[in-house]
Amino acid sequence: MGPISIIRFRYALRVFAMSRSLLLPFLLAALLGLAACSDEEPEYVERPVDELYNEAMDMMEVRNYAGAAAAFEEVDRQHPYSVWATKAQLMLAYVYYRSDEYDEAIIALDRFIDLHPGNRDVAYAYYLRAICYYEQIVDVGRDQKITQLALDSLRDVTRRFPNSEYSRDANLKIDLTMDHLAGKEMLIGRFYQRREEHLAAINRFNAVIKNYETTTHVPEALHRLVESYYALGIRPEAERTAAVLGYNFPGSDWYAYSYALLEGKNLDQPEEDSWLSWTWSWIF
Repeated sequence: MGPISIIRFRYALRVFAMSRSLLLPFLLAALLGLAACSDEEPEYVERPVDELYNEAMDMMEVRNYAGAAAAFEEVDRQHPYSVWATKAQLMLAYVYYRSDEYDEAIIALDRFIDLHPGNRDVAYAYYLRAICYYEQIVDVGRDQKITQLALDSLRDVTRRFPNSEYSRDANLKIDLTMDHLAGKEMLIGRFYQRREEHLAAINRFNAVIKNYETTTHVPEALHRLVESYYALGIRPEAERTAAVLGYNFPGSDWYAYSYALLEGKNLDQPEEDSWLSWTWSWIF
């Protein structure tokens, strides 16, 4: 290659390098522009309220809960003072519930109740809120805050709407919820009992008898009290508690255990003028 050819080659390289340096800012600007465009919200288009609402219902039917939630929110946003907006607020809560987004459902239900306390569907809103708590109840080995919230909400339904269809179902769930809370107290009481902390155990078992007297845990709670009183050497109190257990649950295995613990004493038929005879007249 001659000298002139070499000069031309070097000049071409310099031009190419310069063109690259000039082109780079333009490319960066174009990319930034595209990114900015992608962050822009879609153009607002007002649509008829019935069209939006029906679209949301269609999405819910095919379990497209995310799309349904967005569509119900759009009903409320575009037509905030319409009857459809009120329905959409409640349906939004239901969509959240169906997708197991309980916290969002509860927030939506609280909003509906605050905005529409006299609405004909407010009873359902209270009931659905209670169900959102109820379906989050965990096993008795864990914290029972949600269980207590469920109980409070279910009682709220029965108190506010005693003659509604929701009240009947709420009453059934109240019994199950109370049984769950009693189970937690029993778990803690048995824990104290194993550690021979009998006074603490007695407090827990008494709480079951006092606060959850209609639950399935009462017979065991009475027997555990017999055990704890007996372990502390308070035999008269143990025998009195066994008498209550025998009278109210004569066919219970727990009574059989208490009977055996107290050396086979005939707790079913107290002798005249005995302490047990006095216990019967005192209780009943």
